[in-house]
Amino acid sequence: MGERSHRTLVRIVFIGAGNVASHLAPAMEACGVGRVCQVYSRSESSAVALCDRLAEATAITDASRIITDADIYVVSLVDHAVGEVLAAVKDVVERCGIRNDALWLHTSGSLPMETLAGMSERYGVFYPLQTFSKRVAVDMAQVPIFIEGSSPETTASIKAMAEAMSRSVHYADGDLRRRMHIAAVFACNFTNYMFTVADDLLKTDGLSLEVLYPLIRETMRKAMEGSPVVGQTGPAVRGDRQVVERHASMLPDGLADIYRQLSEAIYKRSLQV
Repeated sequence: MGERSHRTLVRIVFIGAGNVASHLAPAMEACGVGRVCQVYSRSESSAVALCDRLAEATAITDASRIITDADIYVVSLVDHAVGEVLAAVKDVVERCGIRNDALWLHTSGSLPMETLAGMSERYGVFYPLQTFSKRVAVDMAQVPIFIEGSSPETTASIKAMAEAMSRSVHYADGDLRRRMHIAAVFACNFTNYMFTVADDLLKTDGLSLEVLYPLIRETMRKAMEGSPVVGQTGPAVRGDRQVVERHASMLPDGLADIYRQLSEAIYKRSLQV
């Protein structure tokens, strides 16, 4: 019984060991999708650290050593590294004369699904829309996952995987994913940079970002429970250009430019309400 289960267990290879992979790989094992057997990363420490959180995966740093007989391959790399790594794996597959009909997935919000077309007849996208950091726990059941497959059958397989992990699974083609990714950059990456700027400004006066926590929480509450447009406050939305210019004059050139541009954008957007 145990030997049979071992033979039929879905074997997964993770190509990448960054922030996204560090959450997806353990989640796939935990929800019963399969067993991760190998993790590739250019960084040995990253590959080993991820393997330490998995049942029995092997860490490798040479793309040519990626096994060619797994059932699922999850490519979770920075976009510019994907082509080079896939080319190395494809060379191995062709040299060995093995036809790889495994399911190939990537986790990018920007890359087209067809990036994986040369790896298998079964390929698609498994895009979790969330900000991930290696040492910060995330409840994957709450993370929206957007999927796309090379055929209806492949899409159904990817959907089943996603639904085993998350309560929020949606279909999104490449154009929609790219638009969502842009929206996510504004909502997450740019917003976090603004927190960083605020923290830096406060530190010059011996304060910390904690003094803004109530303000940040209320801002997020209004955006999530109501409308960010209706909830907009501050000198820019009021058209108070004297205050805007006074603030900008207190900032170094780079931040002053950002302050003025954002203030102008806020004012113009308020005129559309």
